[in-house]
Amino acid sequence: MEAGGLPLELWRMILAYLHLPDLGRCSLVCRAWYELILSLDSTRWRQLCLGCTKCRHPNWPNQPDVEPESWREAFKQHYLASKTWTKNALDLESSVCFSLFRRRRERRTLSVGPGHEFDSLGSALAMASLYDRIVLFPGVYEEQGEIVLKVPVEIVGHGKLGEVALLASIDQHCSTTRLCNLVFMPAWFSPFMYKTTAGHVQFDNCNFENGHIQVRGPGTCQVKFCTFRNTHVFLQNVPLCVLENCEFVGSENNSVTVEGHPSADKNWAYKYLLGLIKSTPTFLPTEDSDFLMSLDLESRDQAWSPKTCDIVIEGSQSPTSAASSSPKPASKAGSQEAEVGSDGERGAQTPDSSDGGLSPSGEDEDEDQLMYRLSYQVQGPRPVLGGSFLGPPLPGASIQLPSCLVLNSLQQELQKDKEAMALANSVQGCLIRKCLFRDGKGGVFVCSYGRAKMEGNIFRNLTYAVRCIHNSKIVMLRNDIYRCRASGIFLRLEGGGLIAGNNIYHNAEAGVDIRKKSNPLILCNQIHHGLRSGIVVLGNGKGIIRNNQIFSNKEAGIYILYHGNPIVSGNHIFKGRAAGIAVNENGKGLITENVIRENQWGGVDIRRGGIPVLRSNLICFGYSDGVVVGDEGKGLIEGNTIYANKGCGVWMMSSSLPHVTSNHVSYNGLYGVAVFNQKFGSSELPRGHRAQENFSEDGDTILWETELEKEDDPLRRPITIALVESNSINHNGASGLYVQSSEALHVITNVIHANGDRGITVAQSSQLTRVANNSISCNQQSGVKVEAQCKVELRGNGIYDNRGQGIITKGDSTIVIENDIIGNRGSGLQLLPRSDTKVIKNRIHSFRAYGITVQGRAKALVQENIIFQGKTNKTIFQQISNNRECVMQNNKFLVFKKKSDTWRLVNPPARPHLENSLRRPSAAHNGQKVTAMATRITARVEGGYHSNRSVFCTIL
Repeated sequence: MEAGGLPLELWRMILAYLHLPDLGRCSLVCRAWYELILSLDSTRWRQLCLGCTKCRHPNWPNQPDVEPESWREAFKQHYLASKTWTKNALDLESSVCFSLFRRRRERRTLSVGPGHEFDSLGSALAMASLYDRIVLFPGVYEEQGEIVLKVPVEIVGHGKLGEVALLASIDQHCSTTRLCNLVFMPAWFSPFMYKTTAGHVQFDNCNFENGHIQVRGPGTCQVKFCTFRNTHVFLQNVPLCVLENCEFVGSENNSVTVEGHPSADKNWAYKYLLGLIKSTPTFLPTEDSDFLMSLDLESRDQAWSPKTCDIVIEGSQSPTSAASSSPKPASKAGSQEAEVGSDGERGAQTPDSSDGGLSPSGEDEDEDQLMYRLSYQVQGPRPVLGGSFLGPPLPGASIQLPSCLVLNSLQQELQKDKEAMALANSVQGCLIRKCLFRDGKGGVFVCSYGRAKMEGNIFRNLTYAVRCIHNSKIVMLRNDIYRCRASGIFLRLEGGGLIAGNNIYHNAEAGVDIRKKSNPLILCNQIHHGLRSGIVVLGNGKGIIRNNQIFSNKEAGIYILYHGNPIVSGNHIFKGRAAGIAVNENGKGLITENVIRENQWGGVDIRRGGIPVLRSNLICFGYSDGVVVGDEGKGLIEGNTIYANKGCGVWMMSSSLPHVTSNHVSYNGLYGVAVFNQKFGSSELPRGHRAQENFSEDGDTILWETELEKEDDPLRRPITIALVESNSINHNGASGLYVQSSEALHVITNVIHANGDRGITVAQSSQLTRVANNSISCNQQSGVKVEAQCKVELRGNGIYDNRGQGIITKGDSTIVIENDIIGNRGSGLQLLPRSDTKVIKNRIHSFRAYGITVQGRAKALVQENIIFQGKTNKTIFQQISNNRECVMQNNKFLVFKKKSDTWRLVNPPARPHLENSLRRPSAAHNGQKVTAMATRITARVEGGYHSNRSVFCTIL
């Protein structure tokens, strides 16, 4: 635009000298002039905003170096806010009869100070009329008595802030007042600098030092650009108060106290304050402005996939030999065979296939040696991530979570939760926005049904930031809370509300502390680098903890104890220096659909009566164990993916009573599931457990309240025996299941596959360990090993294609009944000296060794078994000739006779029979049932002396 031939830049230089009224008139000339006035945002509008003595930098005190998006808009908002106190004058004038015929009275300006009209504030107030302006010139004004404001006035300090000091106690009895550019100090006779009970008071650009301000409902207040030094603001039953762009420094108690439910009676200013709040920019984020993840696992399918097994055998027929026959020495295929240890167990020398695809066989074997192919799909619950964590972790690679695990933004969460959205948009009681609380004892204290909303504030170097007690409600959006000497946010005695989008870090105690029936919604926060826990829930505390990032805390990311019972869902909890989630001292909680990764101790640690429901979580890449169930721990551990932890997948003490069901436990460094006796010292436990036994014993129990109430939870059914049920345990570094326990244990309907050691190892079991209806396959050593003095019952299991023996036992009370022991490299069943075993109604077959091997003075009852012939020149049964302790009755030995021989295992079908052994599902997952498994084994034997004949064995 070139008006009158002048270039645009020159016009801007000219207009930069105009005052605010002249700029307004110029903007009304035409559209071109309007746009020209708007273009002065970074020049003239900035000068006007910063030069105004009634306001400060728009982003003071939190970001004084950051320029606003628009200086004109910031100046406009402050100008409108500064006029709120006069809105009552318009209402009064419009209500007077014949107001059109009355001439409006002009406001007077009364000057106070040396050489001016009045010497003191009290004398000026005595002469003031409605809405007069009282100007205090530089100086110190000390009033000897309480000042009572009976008419609406505006009291303004002249000059720079700090040049006018007022030592007084003011009690407002009028409908409205504004005070600006003043320094308030308490009078000698009262700590209260200002009080109001019904009217509206507005403070702009003031300092308050070493006193109190009190506002009682239905009174209201509006405070902006003020500094409070060791000053307490007390708001009681206020319907609405606004504290904006203020600084609170060095408080000896709480900086702001909000007490009592907002008054139902509202004064004239309420609607104007509400309109002003709604006209300012919201702190709610936009769709693309938030951080991390969404964990939507509703499509999770926990159905069991069917297993099919096809075996092709080539070899020579060998007749049944006497019981005293001795084994033939190994052939030149020994490079592919397993070595036999002192206890007769074989150790794998060749790597196993990853998922039971093709079992290895020696390329240099003779034609009369065994050649076979074993191919089947692993049976088990599908992992919660639909295959994202089925393969082995890549060493040294960065952790890449799938897109389905990206956190929802705060806006997305609020859109899904209409109740939370309504709470975030609500304004009731006190609104504290863009304020700084620092270097004092307390920030904001909300009590006795109080209501407060805090947006965009900074709380730092305080004892605590926010306390909410006695049925009070708070809404906290986008605040920074750090370096508190105790907890950042503290809720107790049924406190609640919404805590969303905050950054809470470097606090000496918990980031958020929830106690005594408090029930907040904690949503989309970052809680990190705390010197203790991220969130603590105790003393019957509740709450919903959803979609947060909780990381790098010194103690547990979430700590639940003393009957705390929160709902923890959809969070990322990672890189903690202790456990991801710890449940102790009778803590409860529903912990579902979280990503818990890279924590130094257990991903989830349950001890001392803790009884949570741990469901559908991803627990991965931990530096110790995935889930730890310590002394007297309980709870339901269901449907979790426990993957690539350096310790065990699940580590349990025998004194604990958990229900571990339908989990996918894979690629962990040690055992898949380990059960240890509590009486053993830490030196006997696997590496990494010594520190966990003293989890948070450095004073936690002294700090927490012991005033507890017991609650019955119908969703938690009592369990008297620890139960490991319906899990997929595969590709772990050591045994799939390791038991060293003095308590009873049930292991039912699990898939234990391709683990780096044995499938199941029972090292100690003074009470009965029941292993029933499991599929145990492709493990690097034996399928099952039972050590001496153990009581074990093996019933209804399918033990396939393990690289050592199918079952090897030293136990003094072992029952092996109705199992299918098929295709293992070593003997199907090996009974070691001094063992006492009952072998009844099993179907046993070994490709490369004997069906059953009895060594030394083993005591055994072998009855009603079907034993298939195995490898060439090896017999079905091997036994020491002088062992009379081994009793054989009614066994059936099957050898190959002609090509047309066919055997079908149809009565009963191939084991395990999962459809008959499943427990009823949990209350929340009634639809997740395990389908029947179908197994097909086909065997063909050819070559040797009978190369023209073949035999097929089909197990359906």
